Amino acid sequence: MATYTHGHHESVLRSHNVRDIANSAAYLRPHLHDGTRLLDVGAGPGSITVDFASVVAHVTATEIDEAALSLSRDLATERGLTNLDFSVEDVHGLSFADDSFDVVHAHQVLQHVADPVQALREMRRVTAPGGVVAVRDADYAGFLWFPAIPELDRWLDLYRRAARANGGEPDAGRRLLSWARAAGFEEVEATASTWCYATPEQRAWWGGMWADRIRESALARQLVDSGMATAEDLDDISEAWRRWAADGDGWYLVPHGEIIARA
Repeated sequence: MATYTHGHHESVLRSHNVRDIANSAAYLRPHLHDGTRLLDVGAGPGSITVDFASVVAHVTATEIDEAALSLSRDLATERGLTNLDFSVEDVHGLSFADDSFDVVHAHQVLQHVADPVQALREMRRVTAPGGVVAVRDADYAGFLWFPAIPELDRWLDLYRRAARANGGEPDAGRRLLSWARAAGFEEVEATASTWCYATPEQRAWWGGMWADRIRESALARQLVDSGMATAEDLDDISEAWRRWAADGDGWYLVPHGEIIARA
C-alpha cells in the first residue's frame, strides 16, 4: 500500500469537500439509477459519496483506516442518510464477494495506490456482470497555468517527486486506459474533463487552498523531513500561490482522465 501524499489537514479537506457528482463524476451519472448498488472506493470526506446516496439504492463507502472513514460516516449522519454502510478496506484485496455491486467508483484514488492494475482487478471482481467500474484521476504533468511563476514550477516538481516517493503515480489520468486493459477489461470508454479556475473567487479559493496546503499539510511535512525542500522554500511557494491568486489574468487548468470499464 502506498502512502497517501495529501493527508487530511483542513486545507486538503477544503478542496475535497466541494466535490460532487456534477463537478467530479458527471461521466458516470448516466449509469446511475434508483436501483444501483454502488461501491465508493476511497470516499475521503464523503461529499461525492453522499451525493451518490441521493440517487442510487445503496452506497458502500471505503477508506484505508477508521479515522479516514469517519469523515464520510460523519457527513452521512449529518445529512440524515440511511442507505449507506462503511468498511475499512485495502483496494488491492477487497473483502467483498464477487459480483457484489453494480457500479464501483474511485475518484482520485489510483494515483495514490501501489499497484493500480491490481486495484482495478479487484474492482472488476466485485462488480456484477454488466456493471461498470468508473475511475477518474488528475494528471499533474498536464496542469497548466498563467502567468508563468517559477515557484509554481517548483511546486509541481516537488509534488510529483513526493507522490512517487510515496509509491504513487501523480500522472495517473493518462494511464487509466492502459491500466484498465492490463487489468483485463475489454470494453473501456476513456474520456477526459477539467477543472478551471479563472474568476477572482475561484482564484482566491484555489490559490489560497494551495498556499496553506504547501505549508501545513502532510505533503509539507514530507518535503521538509525528506530534505526535498526547506521550510523557507515552502514559504516562497506559498507566497507565489497568493500572487497567482491576486493576478487579474490568472488562469489554472486541472486535467483529468476518466474511464468507464464494463465488467
